[in-house]
Amino acid sequence: MPKHKDLKRLIRARMTKTGESYTTARLRILEKDLPLPDDYATLAGMSDAAVVNATGLTWVEWARYLDDHDASALEHRDIVTLALDKGVPPWWSQMVTVAYERFRGLREPGQRRGGGYDINKSRTVKVSHARLFAAWAPEARAEWLDVPLEDSTVSPPNSRRMKLPDGSTVALWFTEKGPEKCSVSVQVGGFPDRESADRERDLWHGRLDALVEWLAPGS
Repeated sequence: MPKHKDLKRLIRARMTKTGESYTTARLRILEKDLPLPDDYATLAGMSDAAVVNATGLTWVEWARYLDDHDASALEHRDIVTLALDKGVPPWWSQMVTVAYERFRGLREPGQRRGGGYDINKSRTVKVSHARLFAAWAPEARAEWLDVPLEDSTVSPPNSRRMKLPDGSTVALWFTEKGPEKCSVSVQVGGFPDRESADRERDLWHGRLDALVEWLAPGS
């Protein structure tokens, strides 16, 4: 798969030669390549089985759908909208978009579009959706979280956005896994380099451990 800038060059050259539209020329060029890089599951951070279970489409099907809409030329939020249009929940729409941007060379793993790095951590806990969401309310999280957070957007019961003292954004998504089983996914960004992002990732690993201990029966 050509990188983004090379792909545009190839498309424009084909348009001049064939008179095709941008979209048609792009599809014809992509058909000559594998629809995804060989290491696509590693780039996405999850298998085909996981994304099919959550969204109903494989990574190849997602790539073709987004390519059909010329998504590699779109802003991040516009690609998210395309995923939402397929009926995918907000958190999975973000995950599909990030994976696609990695497939098409628009960002490295952990990197934001345009530079900077984010971290993502998740944890599944054997508690109800409502209980896990409530654990992140200001009074509750003060009992187990070692860093102060200020709420910015609270959308019960599925998402919450907060800010760290330095202004960094912490975004949470909650996904029900069963009657008494739910996961929380944490995204924090953006860090200037991979090293600082890795340090923060280690901190959030410990914070999610503390959350699990706080939620344990009898604690």
